[in-house]
Amino acid sequence: MHLSDRRGVALHYERLGDGPRLLYCNGSGTTVDTSRPLLDMLSARFEVLAFDYRGMGRSAPVTEPYGMSDVAADVAALLDDVGWDRTSLAGLSFGGMVAQEFAVTFPHRIDRLALMATSPGGAFASYPLETLADLPALERGLRSLNLADRRWTAEWFATHPEDAALVGTLATDLPAEETAEQAQGRLFQLRARKGHDVLDRLHQVTCPTFVGSGRYDDIAPVANGQAIVDRITNATLHIYESGHLFLLQDPAAWPAIATFLGAYAVG
Repeated sequence: MHLSDRRGVALHYERLGDGPRLLYCNGSGTTVDTSRPLLDMLSARFEVLAFDYRGMGRSAPVTEPYGMSDVAADVAALLDDVGWDRTSLAGLSFGGMVAQEFAVTFPHRIDRLALMATSPGGAFASYPLETLADLPALERGLRSLNLADRRWTAEWFATHPEDAALVGTLATDLPAEETAEQAQGRLFQLRARKGHDVLDRLHQVTCPTFVGSGRYDDIAPVANGQAIVDRITNATLHIYESGHLFLLQDPAAWPAIATFLGAYAVG
């Protein structure tokens, strides 16, 4: 177990795999431990640096609210701790919001940026997941899955067993209950997410950027991905016939992203 504590916030992190450097920022409510299948995929091509946000997973609990600028500063401190001056960066969902905040604040530290199923905030905000915060964990998770792909109905699953299997795997990992500290960490993260807005600062991103969106995503719609591309000089939009989880749904998605990142990542 590795801890970074440069800012007085103890963050759990792991370094996985070999290859070009890749910092990965995971989605809201997820941790290094709950992201193992995805991290295994990433670390097969890269040396991946992954971490638990403050108040989440094996990082230290939080006792007061924080903002996205605090999370970006946590990321910068983590990079300092492991000795990475520069890296490629991939962010999924909430992790894409973190990645955007980091990219507009520390543009000199990123070579390539991959933003997946995410939003810039402002007029193009992601679905307000904080409105689901008081639901029981299982109901909250199932509602989030429905938002993740608007096609996901009983009729759809009956004829698309691969999606049914994916949802079944994800549902198995949903926690039945959480501790008071875990609930507080989740709620503070949702509060930071709600305040995310880089819309008017995205022009400060200087690196080439890959933006991926799922056509049937009701959490981060395609219009939100387009809004990001419209504001970053060297950005391209890639639309997948999937939902919020297109990285796991579409077998063509990860190879395209890996090629984009790997061709230019520092070693």
